[in-house]
Formats: sequence, C-alpha cells, structure tokens
Amino acid sequence: MIATLKRVTPSPALAGKRLTALLLPMVGCLLFLMFWHLGAAQVQTSLGQLPGPVQVGQQMSTLVQEHQEERDKETAFYERQEARNEARLAEDPDYVAKIRPYTGKPTFFDQIGTSLVTVMSGFALAAMVAIPLGIALGLNQALNQAINPLIQLFKPVSPLAWLPLVTMVVSALYTSSEPVVAKSFINSMVTVTLCCLWPMVINTAVGVAAIDKDLVNVSQVLRLSPLSHVRQIVLPASVPAIFTGMRLSLAVAWMVLIAAEMLSQNPGLGKFVWDEFQNGSSQSLSRIMVAVLVIGFIGFLLDRTMLQLQRFVSWDKSQILR
Repeated sequence: MIATLKRVTPSPALAGKRLTALLLPMVGCLLFLMFWHLGAAQVQTSLGQLPGPVQVGQQMSTLVQEHQEERDKETAFYERQEARNEARLAEDPDYVAKIRPYTGKPTFFDQIGTSLVTVMSGFALAAMVAIPLGIALGLNQALNQAINPLIQLFKPVSPLAWLPLVTMVVSALYTSSEPVVAKSFINSMVTVTLCCLWPMVINTAVGVAAIDKDLVNVSQVLRLSPLSHVRQIVLPASVPAIFTGMRLSLAVAWMVLIAAEMLSQNPGLGKFVWDEFQNGSSQSLSRIMVAVLVIGFIGFLLDRTMLQLQRFVSWDKSQILR
C-alpha cells in the first residue's frame, strides 16, 4: 500500500497570528529607533550630541575591529615568543623555555566574556546553596520558622552594600601568593551569589510547601525514602517555582554585577562603562550606548536560556511563565 502524503496548510487564523507576532515586535523596534534618532539630535551633553542609532552602529563596528586587532597582536606576540624560544633552544639544548602570557588591554568582547563567566559562576554557587536550603525549608516547618527571620532580615539588603565587606573578607582570607583566580573575580562572584540566594530560597520553599497533598499521600503509600521522595515527588512538582526563582535571581544578578564592577573597578562590562565615562572622549557616549544595548541584550538571552531549560526539564508545560 502506497501512503499518500498530504500537505498540511495552516489555517488563515493561525497564519494571521504568526504574522502579527512577527510584525508587531518589528514595528515596536522601528518606532523606538525612529524616536531615538529624532530625540538624540535634540540633546547636547558636555561630551557632545547624544549619539543616535547610526553613530552607535558605527561604534559597534569599531569595537569589533579593535577586538580583531588585539587578537592579531596576541597572535603575533606568541609567534615572536615561540621563535625566540626556538632560537635559544638551538643555541642551548638545556635552556628551559618560558611562555609568558599576553598582557594586552582587554577588549570590549573580553569584558563581556569576563562578566558572563562571573555572573554564571556566582549564579551556580547560589543555586547549589539556595535550592537544597529551599527544599529543606519547604519540607520542615520548624526549620522554616527558625531560618525565615534571617531570610527576611538579609533579603532587603542591597548586594552592593555587601561589596565592601566581601572585598575585605576576601582580601583577608584569600592570601595565596599565586592565586588560581584573581581576587577581583572572587569579589564579584560572591556579590552575585549574595543577590541570587534570596529569590531562589523563597520561591523554592514556597513551591515545595505548596505541593499537592495527593502527591504527598502517594509518596506515603509507596513508602518512599526521604531522598526518593525529594527526587521523585518534590523536585518534579516544584520545578515551576524553582525556575521562577532562578529566572528572577539571574536577572537581578546581571544588573548587580554591572553595578559592582563599576564601583569596585573589577574587570567586566561595568568597568568598561565606567572607563569610557571617565575617558570623556567624543566617542565615549557612543561606546557607552553600545555597552548599554549589549547589557540589555545579554540579559534577555540569559532569561530566554533559563526559559528553554525550564521547558526541557518541566513535565507541566502549562505552568511555564513566558
């Protein structure tokens, strides 16, 4: 029997919805660019006219070119170093070649990489602490009553208020003569961790405490061990609440990191913005605007990544918040 394949065409209503979903964001972006272009021409600052979309686009191209030039310099540096070492080894076979790292100025894209590594490291550390703690608080009412006052006390504190304390504590404890990672990275990472903890702890605890009683009864009937109860009942049922806390934490962490890098002058996008502000050149405003747009775009991508991860691990797709 030869099966006949029929081409399924979407209904006009569905096609119209897809077209609307595509066109409306484009219209919104075009209107934003138009108002930005017209408004920027009316604003004069101490550094000159506020840059419009065209100037920002040109500056983005310049930053890409600067990054490529810096990579070319790095490649040439290592090639010269390798040639010198080969020449020395040819003269003296016992010579121990030394590979010195390239110490050129970090580019805009290097700063992006630094900030991303920092925020994800702090976020991962917070998740390893907050999610187990939230599960324990949701399952144990007595523990919740004991820990909740501390959570409510520290939750409103701005992570930037912790930054001076974190810096002093890390400087006192992290005293290695040959540190594996820079102190500036530890300072920023711990600051990010502190701001990520509370939304994850609270949402996880609320999600675990709100598990359907029928699921708890099933666990009791099956006589699941505590670990099996958490793995097979608690975690699947509380995934939406956990990911809501994670998405909130990651968004706040990204904002806090940029501010922390500006205040502490740690490497990253925040330092790039501050350096350009202090530079005060005619191109500084355009470069700052590029950084602002990139910061927003990366924040959007981080949130969409968490959303896709939630869709992958969640069994109930209807509870996913877009």
